[in-house]
Amino acid sequence: MNYSDIKIGDKATIEKTFTKEDVIEFSKLSLDTNPIHLDSEYAKNSIFKENIVHGLLVSSLISAVLANKLPGTGTIYMSQELKFLKPVYFNDNCIASVEVVEKKDAKNIIILNTTVCTNSTDNVVITGQAVVKKPE
Repeated sequence: MNYSDIKIGDKATIEKTFTKEDVIEFSKLSLDTNPIHLDSEYAKNSIFKENIVHGLLVSSLISAVLANKLPGTGTIYMSQELKFLKPVYFNDNCIASVEVVEKKDAKNIIILNTTVCTNSTDNVVITGQAVVKKPE
């Protein structure tokens, strides 16, 4: 998709179910070994009562939408604002969505509202805004 093809109001989504194995792998890659993600005994005594998926792992779905769907191949991620509203638990199916809200034609900049929600509860778990560049 070319920059000129993208319109304000365009939307795209992607979804993924996060497993315990995903969290273990992310912990290894990120070095984030917080027991809230990995230790079920620790998590039982937390405010969440069970293990939760790393917020940045969940938010990476936004990057997947931007890179693969809208704006798509060649997109350069410039910034991302995130607000973490609710936890995501193992085996929650999450849907990330982006919506074009502004274009800056002089530099091929696109501003998108970003949201991640869980399919089973329809709760919004992350909101934010991304700024990307889409080279022609």
